[in-house]
Amino acid sequence: MQTITQKLVENTITKRATQTHKGSFGKILIVGGNDQFGGAAILNSSAAVYAGCGLVTTATHPSNFTSLHARLPETMVIDFTDDQAIKTMLNKVNGVVIGSGLGEDSSSLKILKFVFQNVQSDQYLVIDGSAIDLIASHNLDLPDAHIIFTPHEMEWQRLSGIPIKEQTETNNRAAQQKLNAIVVLKKHHTEIYTNQETYQLLIGGPEMATGGMGDTLAGMVGAFVTQFTDNEINAIMSAVYIHSFIADQLGKTQYVTLPHQLIKKIPQTMLKFSQKAE
Repeated sequence: MQTITQKLVENTITKRATQTHKGSFGKILIVGGNDQFGGAAILNSSAAVYAGCGLVTTATHPSNFTSLHARLPETMVIDFTDDQAIKTMLNKVNGVVIGSGLGEDSSSLKILKFVFQNVQSDQYLVIDGSAIDLIASHNLDLPDAHIIFTPHEMEWQRLSGIPIKEQTETNNRAAQQKLNAIVVLKKHHTEIYTNQETYQLLIGGPEMATGGMGDTLAGMVGAFVTQFTDNEINAIMSAVYIHSFIADQLGKTQYVTLPHQLIKKIPQTMLKFSQKAE
């Protein structure tokens, strides 16, 4: 199992070229946040914007429109039950983040199936939260796309069938190979499983045990893979590293690290890492 290093992050987050525009840094669609869990969509979207994604559109429950616009005017908003609007956006983006706060009712399942039917093979698809549980409970076939799962240990148990106590590297790798997708297993010392290697994060701590922390990571992963396109594995590892790095810095003066505090530190932290590579 290889360790995710700061040097890798420094080599991934490079200085932006002068002759670029917002379309140069990724376009993603966030799908999530039902009428009970709108905060998940806000954190997803905020993390993606603050992590540098050029254009972010959020497909969410209409009850979240006002709060999302108030908190994050940089994102565009559509109704996640509007099939035509979602299909139109899927033809414009190069990445999708789905599942955070989506819910697990029949409406949520319909939305997930529609996205799976219309996502394109060259797009990144980050699958988080409720979407993972829906796949597991309904035995859904995965679409043809660049799929990245971001489960915590219990979600991974439901998806893989591996009890938490038996989630060894060997067992996890076997399940990942069957899925043929990248798996970011969120835990103390988060592990990333790819088709070639297994990577481990050695930073991060209990100050991160707060609702919304995983939603934040999913948004960051979506932003990084659509922005740093030279190496998707390095982009994912960099998102995971920076997420915990910021939490550790905040944890020096706070007992608990809140996701919205972490999000606000992303741009400054990315700048520091980009300058170290020079």
